[in-house]
Amino acid sequence: MQNQSFITEFVLLGLSQNPDVQKIVFVLFLFVYMATVSGNLLIVVTILSTPALLSSPMYFFLTFLSFLDVCISSVIGPKMIVDLFYKKKTISFGGCMTQVFVGHFFAGTEVIVLTAMAYDRYVAICKPLHYSSIMNSRLCGILIGVAWLGGFLHSIIQIVFTSQLPFCGPNIIDHFMCDLYPLLKLACTDTYVFGLLVVTNSGFFCILIFSLLLISYGVILFSLRSHSTEGQRKALSTCGSHIAVVVMLFVPCIYEYARPPFTFSFDKIVEIFYTMLTPLMNPLIYTFRNKEMKNAMKKLWKTSFIPSEEICNAVNRKKNKFCV
Repeated sequence: MQNQSFITEFVLLGLSQNPDVQKIVFVLFLFVYMATVSGNLLIVVTILSTPALLSSPMYFFLTFLSFLDVCISSVIGPKMIVDLFYKKKTISFGGCMTQVFVGHFFAGTEVIVLTAMAYDRYVAICKPLHYSSIMNSRLCGILIGVAWLGGFLHSIIQIVFTSQLPFCGPNIIDHFMCDLYPLLKLACTDTYVFGLLVVTNSGFFCILIFSLLLISYGVILFSLRSHSTEGQRKALSTCGSHIAVVVMLFVPCIYEYARPPFTFSFDKIVEIFYTMLTPLMNPLIYTFRNKEMKNAMKKLWKTSFIPSEEICNAVNRKKNKFCV
């Protein structure tokens, strides 16, 4: 890499060069990032502390989905927020490559986790009598392992080729983060073949998985005709949450990577949506529409922050008082 690249750092133009706009964006995205991390970690802690939820494959996968949302937002969010304080926003060559690799690693893993969640819902609704035997702990562990491996392979293929591209100037990236297409634009060589690799590895991959997910949910919804009204309501509520998350993640990804390797000004808005806003929306979707999660969170709140009756009685016995 040192023999081919003369650039040691890249300059990011960020979202805006206007100081007043940067102040507003700083406050907004600091709130978004804090809400994203706290909301997703709350889901993880709630499920891990509730054995009844953790034993369910759906919530087992949801734990990993929330953890991945924290990771994805943390790859981009802190750097982007801190850069709003600086007029010149820079990132080292190694830092840029790391950001590309880690971002695509977690995103690729999340795509496969969403596929596993769709399969879990298919088995639960279409084959309810065999659900416990099919979706056992061994299969859930294998699916999570496949997700991590798939995300790694997806990311390593791209970073191996990206890191070998020659960058001899200019080094200005019209973006708030390092990504594949903005880097291809700066490479001092013909990147047509690598552009096709990105479209195949990222764009076609997203289209294929998105199509399979839509087909699977279509089959699930079609099979609900034979279920009771209560069963249909519960299944539609669960599947509706999953479909909303799938659409919010895949549509921006398809827009970004399933096209020729060109950059547009609108790309920044799309990147903001699926790296910052989608991880923020996932906790809202999975908690507000899920009675079990809301009950588990209430129980966690009571046991963690509200003194139990035994503690209350022990304290008040010394004061000759009684707990009400």
